[in-house]
Amino acid sequence: MTSVQVRTDRRRGRLGARLAAVALAGATVLALAPTAAVAAGGEGAAAERRPRVEGQQELRDLVERGGTTAALAEIRGVGRSPWRGAAGVSDLATGRPAEADGRFRIGSVTKAFVSTVLLQLVGERRLRLDDPVERHLPGVVPNGAAITVRQLLNHTSGLFNYTEDARFTVETEADLDDYAYGTWRYRDYRPEQLAAVSAEHPPYFAPGQGWHYSNTNYVLAGMIVRKVTGRSWQQEVERRIVRPLHLENTVFPGSGTGFGGPHAHAYLDMPAGPADITRLNPSLVDAAGNGISTTTDLARFHAALFGGKLLRPAEMSALTETVPNTVPGTIPDMGYGLGVLRLDLGPGCEAAWGHDGSLAGWGTLLLGSRDGKRQFALSYNPFVGRDGSGAEEPVGSLVAKTLCAPGTVPGAGAPADSAPVPQAVPAPVPRAIPRTGPDLPLPGPVTRS
Repeated sequence: MTSVQVRTDRRRGRLGARLAAVALAGATVLALAPTAAVAAGGEGAAAERRPRVEGQQELRDLVERGGTTAALAEIRGVGRSPWRGAAGVSDLATGRPAEADGRFRIGSVTKAFVSTVLLQLVGERRLRLDDPVERHLPGVVPNGAAITVRQLLNHTSGLFNYTEDARFTVETEADLDDYAYGTWRYRDYRPEQLAAVSAEHPPYFAPGQGWHYSNTNYVLAGMIVRKVTGRSWQQEVERRIVRPLHLENTVFPGSGTGFGGPHAHAYLDMPAGPADITRLNPSLVDAAGNGISTTTDLARFHAALFGGKLLRPAEMSALTETVPNTVPGTIPDMGYGLGVLRLDLGPGCEAAWGHDGSLAGWGTLLLGSRDGKRQFALSYNPFVGRDGSGAEEPVGSLVAKTLCAPGTVPGAGAPADSAPVPQAVPAPVPRAIPRTGPDLPLPGPVTRS
């Protein structure tokens, strides 16, 4: 007898997901264990002058121990020049090596682009963050007169996350087969349909009375962009961010299933062998996760956003005003702003600012410093259905190399007020990286009996 077990890990807040499975969990934590020792010092302790980093071993570890077929990364602002690398294969069938400049699906990192556009509109006085949603989308949102644009962007609206609806989750083997070989991945959706699915469910809490990650919030944000500007959110992101920053490999394809450039493939573990699930219709996630980019483009976007090139000071202040993660059982050190998150990585590290993202077979992490001087961009292809717990340590090490002070050894010039940290002992920093999603749920490791 054959069956599919869908494991729901409530602590991590996603449908059977680890880092290298499918979804990056909403308001949750992936514990990390960096291999590099970190000296004490607190936020801002990272040295401006450091040797050029090398992250190739971590990428190899992601592939060899993390259930990942391909991994791409870029680190900027650490040392004299950026480091960029790749590991694994872009195509299991041909064995073609993964390319460091390959495109990938960025999932919820899209939210930072959409939020930036809305904040630019706020700066132009075309809307206000405290406008009720009902003003811009009359009749679309239950209790829309009590929900503000700000509450959409920081996930305090209480609106049900439509991707948690059973229509978007894989629950049986027939569902899994349809996703792998059938039409599931190619279904087309309009944002109004997605908002309507959310409206069928009661809210998690009254507006402003809690925090719950919800893709519905950003579908509505995209609809507001269209209502205010007369153009789609994709057109506004292209006009206001992509073209000015020369992000030549960043696109928001709407319903398009392709990539338009070199990319690694995504796979689902099936009895007949790996099922290629690279192509899908990303209209399901709309303004919550539709984008495609590269590590270089994402790092450039982060540098421009946090370097103050895209928003005025007042809107930048609003972007980085965070609300605490109040989801029980998850890390208390994460705060969520307007389309970006802040994570306290602990002693010796700067706070990490950015976002993560996921779609089935794709994972993205974009983090950097608040001043926009350092960035870490990562794309990886979790082999869906296989254990990816081995990804935690290499990702932690890469984050530490970007945002934490270099390790010190006895007699090597450690600051007088700090104790040396032995190089052989992994430091407990960063403690965790948040997971905000999933954008497109699938089961985690699939067991058949």
